[in-house]
Amino acid sequence: MEERRPFVKWELMHDFMVDAFKGYGVPEKDAQICADVLLESDRRGIESHGCNRFKPIYIDRIVKGTLLPVTELEILKETPTTVVMDAHDGMGMVASHRMMELLIEKAKKNGMAGGAIRNSTHYGIAGYWSGMASREGLIGLTGTNARPSIAPTFGVENMLGTNPLTFSLPTDEEFPFCLDCATSIVQRGKIEYYAREGKLTPAGMVVSEGGQALTDSGEILKMLVDGTAALAPLGGIGEEMAGYKGYGYAAVVEILSAALSGGRFMKALTGVDDKGHPSMYHLGHFFFVVDPDAFMGRETFKKTAGEICRALRASKRAPGEERIYTAGEKEYETWLYRKDKGVPVGEAVQKDILAVRDALGLPYHFDFED
Repeated sequence: MEERRPFVKWELMHDFMVDAFKGYGVPEKDAQICADVLLESDRRGIESHGCNRFKPIYIDRIVKGTLLPVTELEILKETPTTVVMDAHDGMGMVASHRMMELLIEKAKKNGMAGGAIRNSTHYGIAGYWSGMASREGLIGLTGTNARPSIAPTFGVENMLGTNPLTFSLPTDEEFPFCLDCATSIVQRGKIEYYAREGKLTPAGMVVSEGGQALTDSGEILKMLVDGTAALAPLGGIGEEMAGYKGYGYAAVVEILSAALSGGRFMKALTGVDDKGHPSMYHLGHFFFVVDPDAFMGRETFKKTAGEICRALRASKRAPGEERIYTAGEKEYETWLYRKDKGVPVGEAVQKDILAVRDALGLPYHFDFED
């Protein structure tokens, strides 16, 4: 695994991000959570949701007023196995962290628990929240709606968000089985990453309102905002490659995110008001936690899950292929590679880091400046 970008030590990047969040009004404890969620993305190699999004998705939105730095959580309804919460447009990562703490406690007492949050904001990688459960030997499931990006099968209008449906399952290995992916063929964050790195988006992932494939990443982002382009669902455009499956799963996530929380959905999540001005996003998230002890036991579950994963990796490979992976394995190997090196930061992220540092007057120096 070769990496030409400079690295920033994990502790240094963590401390910087915490201080930066605090500089923009996020309380200390909340800033710690937010920094850890973003860095977990980079630990796993999911760079579309890590430091790459620190400034444009969080800091810039706080500055614009479409994300509130202080998160006022309100529990709207609670039972022994459920929680419904209103985040009041605060930090989605902070609201989700509190939700998972509550659900893990409830699931250990009652076997399973579920929760939903409304009026929230971007909550980082979904796998962070399901992973909170798997680290406790529990099963975690989560999803979130988002700004409209996906066109329904046979359509070209962006109606559904990239809407991840994410599972983390504990195993008897060093890492869980973690399936964390969008229900679109590519997520908006990946296109943002392509644009920041000056790369084209592969043809077939995005369709214009006229039905043409688009590849200019910067132009795609603009067109997604003004509604003249849409992402294809998992499987692709039409039915030939089973795009209706991705469309169906995206709709499931949209319904659960909005209907369980009593929140908003689809075109109400654009982040733009009817006059074209920036507005709150009002996203919805849902979470479920299951304790295998309520079935045949945690150790039994972990052993069986591990055996299934090992059998899949040991199965017959296609000609020319060196390995078969299971979900979460590549991310674990990325962490092993990066843990002593730090966070790789490209030129665009370096500029963001320095811009935030200088705007706040923070006393940080990074090796990439030399």
